[in-house]
Amino acid sequence: MRLGFLVDLSRCMGCMACAVSCKTENDVPLHSWRLRVKYIDQGEFPEVKRHFVPLRCNHCENAPCERICPVSALHYLPNGIVNVDHNRCIGCASCMMACPYNAIYIDPITNSADKCTYCAHRIEVGMMPACVVACPTHANIFGDLDDPESEISKYLKEHKDVMVRKPELNTKPKHFYVRGSTVALDPLASERPEGYTLFTEVKFLDHIGGH
Repeated sequence: MRLGFLVDLSRCMGCMACAVSCKTENDVPLHSWRLRVKYIDQGEFPEVKRHFVPLRCNHCENAPCERICPVSALHYLPNGIVNVDHNRCIGCASCMMACPYNAIYIDPITNSADKCTYCAHRIEVGMMPACVVACPTHANIFGDLDDPESEISKYLKEHKDVMVRKPELNTKPKHFYVRGSTVALDPLASERPEGYTLFTEVKFLDHIGGH
């Protein structure tokens, strides 16, 4: 068994149900996330389109976080999930620096690393991850990549536009996207006109206080 995740971006409507259910299920601190939904606006008014992209741990087959952990707190489960042993973690944050997807945070309560585990505690008892259950459009598809009859395997076989984040790093992510765009998954793919930033034109007050 080799569990993986796929998001059909044509179905994602940015409702944040996955992110909210993840926080509730895993008691994620308010300032942190195991799963977040990014959005990218593309085009020029009135021809503008907004892309939504759910982001979570990629559970890489060649995971930098697992290799760098000095106490093996990050480890592979037999089903391919990259899990976290909070009892072993010493909070050194090496995994945070090693992860190219910014998917790991330090829990301020336990002072240990935490991230998406595909809801391993639910998988263990035969349930689906909380985000999969909560998605109203079935954009999140989860299953066994080694089973040719699983929904995720059929999706990957039927779609030619399968994408992963940062494929050039050779981390071999098990988190896939279909019906997406390069702009949505690669921050450097967006056009940024020269000199156009939030602070392009800085102004000062003529005077402070009074009339």
